[in-house]
Amino acid sequence: MARYTGPTTKIARKFGEAIYGPDKNFDRRNFPPGQHGVSKKRKQPSEYAVQLAEKQKAKYTYGLLERQFRNLFEKAARKKGVTGENLLKMLEARLDNTLYRLGFAATRRQARQLVGHKHVTVNGEVVNIPSFSLRPGDKIALRERSKSLDVVQSAINRKPKKFGWLAVDDRAIEGTFVEFPERDQIPENINEQLIVELYSK
Repeated sequence: MARYTGPTTKIARKFGEAIYGPDKNFDRRNFPPGQHGVSKKRKQPSEYAVQLAEKQKAKYTYGLLERQFRNLFEKAARKKGVTGENLLKMLEARLDNTLYRLGFAATRRQARQLVGHKHVTVNGEVVNIPSFSLRPGDKIALRERSKSLDVVQSAINRKPKKFGWLAVDDRAIEGTFVEFPERDQIPENINEQLIVELYSK
């Protein structure tokens, strides 16, 4: 199961945002990494560099590798509607991301691990594929033996934010993917149009 396993704070500092969630190390050093990170004399990035950085930010935020991201973009481009918005909707519909949005995992990485270790069911069936694409009406739950896991309980106790396209039952530790989100409902600070422009070259 391919995934990025490198340093997270360094990546967050690169983009100037805590893209992996709350990070005390990022809060202490929220300037770019490297010897010249704090230097104010930084060269103005080219148009290509800006587009590439936005794509990399989306990739790291949702935990995809390049080939996975490219394939998802091509699927989004084939669908009706605005390609950039389609891409974000498809990213949000991934099982690992939805588990994180429901508040059953503290981070997307943690959600991915829960899925991979067969703790999660979709419509009553165990699914261990983090990239599994949900459809409206799908019910996501944790297996009975998994509901008492410390990581799950601590994630729920954080009182996570609720999202309009998901219905959550914290007591039963289950939720429903009601519909695909609209662009203005997705809180991620990503300019999807730059990604479309990059892949259109």
